[in-house]
Amino acid sequence: METKNLIRMANDIGNFFISYPDEEQAKKETASHIQKFWGRDMRNQIKEHVSDTSEKNSQLNPFVFNAISKYLKD
Repeated sequence: METKNLIRMANDIGNFFISYPDEEQAKKETASHIQKFWGRDMRNQIKEHVSDTSEKNSQLNPFVFNAISKYLKD
């Protein structure tokens, strides 16, 4: 899948969870949703994008960028 599509999808997921009152819990839920519903290749591709790109240049919402880098497992 193209990275730009994964970025859009991850941002959509983050936009749902960002309204949670506890920001760290919202980040955990964002990563958990990606962990549960995305295939391994998709998860690896978005994690690689986060590792290889600065937050500023990633096109990910900073909330989502942080959630992925901090909480998304292999």
